[in-house]
Amino acid sequence: MEEKKDRTYFKKLANQLMFDLSDEEADAIVQEFSTLEKQMKLLDAVNTDGVEEMIYPFEDDTHFLRDDVVSNVISQDDAMANVDKKLEGHFVLPKVVK
Repeated sequence: MEEKKDRTYFKKLANQLMFDLSDEEADAIVQEFSTLEKQMKLLDAVNTDGVEEMIYPFEDDTHFLRDDVVSNVISQDDAMANVDKKLEGHFVLPKVVK
């Protein structure tokens, strides 16, 4: 069963992502989402029988990417100098998404 995408749904989702959403913002998202759903239904209606799937947006191979050049390397101690919480050489941040 599909959950109704209303103001309550988007406010609950925003809360899970740890940010506040006003009623006006939630209503705007509901309208935008409704428009997006209509556009997706239009795309679903396009007949794609016999059309080959495209995995990569360009047919030609890309050979013109530059080589990475290592420069301005700092030590791990310098990188961690201003970190409040660290664990085994990594900085620790609070979890922001469920």
